[in-house]
Order: sequence, then structure tokens, then C-alpha cells
Amino acid sequence: MRKTEARGANAVEMTAAAVLGGLLALGVAMVVLLLGAVAVSNGILKQDVTPQITALACVLGSLSGGVLTCLRWKARYLPGGLAAGLVCYLLILAVGLLSGGDFSLGLQALIELAGCLCGGALAGVLCGGVGRRRPKGRKK
Repeated sequence: MRKTEARGANAVEMTAAAVLGGLLALGVAMVVLLLGAVAVSNGILKQDVTPQITALACVLGSLSGGVLTCLRWKARYLPGGLAAGLVCYLLILAVGLLSGGDFSLGLQALIELAGCLCGGALAGVLCGGVGRRRPKGRKK
């Protein structure tokens, strides 16, 4: 196999990992949003905390999806986590558009984007230290 073919296969694996991580992130975010909606409807939380619940859902979803992506990308952890966060944000945006909402990038969309990217970056940083050992220096 040539080098260009190996790079193409590597790109396909990386894209597949980012999409799988984004789908997992979307699933976890939806579960967190469902639990938040149940808490608001039962009176446990006030309705004013919905932006915080949304941000928490984006961060936790992207964190879990980013970890999955980082486990599949062996070389680049931070770009893998960020890619999973970006895919999660794009999926959330697509679901919002398909649900009949109008296209307006307001404060809520920026909160979701920041949450998704921060969760993915956190996954990349946390997975970057797992399994790597620092070389021992000489004793002086």
C-alpha cells in the first residue's frame, strides 16, 4: 500500500471516529436535557436555569463523545476532542433546524457552541495524559 492510500484510510478512520463521537455526544446531551426537563417540570429546578442546563448538556455530551473519539484517534487527542465537539454542535444545530425553528444564531447558539467545544477540548486534554509516560531524566 502506498503512503497516499494509507493517509486516505487514516482520514476515513479519523472522520468515522469524529462522527461516532459526535453521535454519542448528541445522545448524552439529549439524555441530560431530558433529565433537566423532568427536573423543571417536577419543580425541582426553576425554569430560569434552562440556559445552564443546555450548557451542561453540551459540555457533558461533548466530553463523552470526545473521549470516544480520542480512544479511536491514537495520535492526536486535542483535535479529536474538538472534532467531536464540532460534530455534536452541528448535529444539535441540524436537529434544531429540522424541528421547525428559524435560523438565528443568537446567544443560545453561542452558548451551545462554547459548551460543545469546551467539552471536546477537555476530553482531548484529559485523554492526552492517559497512557503516556514521561521519560526519566538523568539524576545529577
